[in-house]
Amino acid sequence: MRLPRSFSGWTIGVFGVLAFALGLLGLLSPGTMLTMLGFEVPEARAAGDYTLVYLAASSMAAVNMGAYYVFAACADYVPFFRWTVPFRLVTFTVFTTLVVTGAAPGEFVGVGVWEGLGAVVTGVALWREGRLLPSRPHADA
Repeated sequence: MRLPRSFSGWTIGVFGVLAFALGLLGLLSPGTMLTMLGFEVPEARAAGDYTLVYLAASSMAAVNMGAYYVFAACADYVPFFRWTVPFRLVTFTVFTTLVVTGAAPGEFVGVGVWEGLGAVVTGVALWREGRLLPSRPHADA
C-alpha cells in the first residue's frame, strides 16, 4: 500500500483516518462520543433504551467506512472520490437539518459541517486536477 498520489486522494485519505479514529472512539468510549455530539449521558439507561447499541453500530460503520476511504485513497481510485462528493453533501444536508429543526443538539452540526466541508474540498481538488468528471471516449466518425 502506498500513500495517496494527489490532493484529492489526500482529502479522501485524511477523511478516512478521521472516520476510523472517531469510530474507534465511539466503540471504546461511547460516553465521550455522545458528549462530543452534544447528547446527554445519563447515569443509567431505561429499559428499551438502545442508544449504546445504535452508537456501537454507527461507530463500527465509521471504522469500516474509514478503512474503505483509506484503501481508495492509496489505490488512487478516482471514481470512488467522485462518488463521495454528492453523498457527503446529502449527509451534510440531513445532519444540518436535524440541528436546525431541533431534532439534534447544536454540537451535532459539527458532523454535518465536517461532511460538507470535506465534500467541497474533495470536489474542488478533483476539479483542479481535471478529474471531477470522468473522461469520455471519443467516437471515431
